[in-house]
Amino acid sequence: MKISTPPEVLIAVGTGAQAPAAKAGQGPAAAAAASTAAAKSTQSAGVAVTVSTLARSMELASRSDSGDIDMAKVNAMRTAIAQGTYVVNPGAIADKLLANAQEILNRRRN
Repeated sequence: MKISTPPEVLIAVGTGAQAPAAKAGQGPAAAAAASTAAAKSTQSAGVAVTVSTLARSMELASRSDSGDIDMAKVNAMRTAIAQGTYVVNPGAIADKLLANAQEILNRRRN
């Protein structure tokens, strides 16, 4: 974002609201010109970004890494939730939370 760009213009373009010129009563032509100028200024203020090959390979690996998901279990849980028969076991949740907290504390100590 350019420092010289008024924030009201950016908000008007980003939210689809009328530009400040239209709010001031200067007519629809002024509003269209203000919107066009604001759009051009935000487009020219862009920064080029490059993504490393390592980042790209990690993204591809995360997309294709669905081997950890048991879809039969997921579908069974969806069905139980949809039917209203899913029962939450608070004891099991508490046990796992405590086990995870203990594991984190042990890692920090070592």
